[in-house]
Amino acid sequence: MEKNEHFFYVLTCKDGSLYGGYTNNLEKRIKTHNDGKGAKYTRGRGPVELTFYRCYENKGDALRAEYNFKQLTRKKKDEFLIRETGDSHVAAKEL
Repeated sequence: MEKNEHFFYVLTCKDGSLYGGYTNNLEKRIKTHNDGKGAKYTRGRGPVELTFYRCYENKGDALRAEYNFKQLTRKKKDEFLIRETGDSHVAAKEL
């Protein structure tokens, strides 16, 4: 049976900024970002590091999670990451 996974993910860029995205192949997408062929935002901000991801059963839910994350302020994004990962250091990566 074929897996049908959809991921919302958060990357920390080299400059400390955060990028939220959607993919159905997490490993391949991270590689694409690090190869400089990912989203326009992450080009020139690499290498990127996977900070958080969550798997969803359908694309719509994953895209909604991405959209909601992108609407947050930086402070709220940091609070989200601390709450979801339990690691207060994920928000301290900004240079």
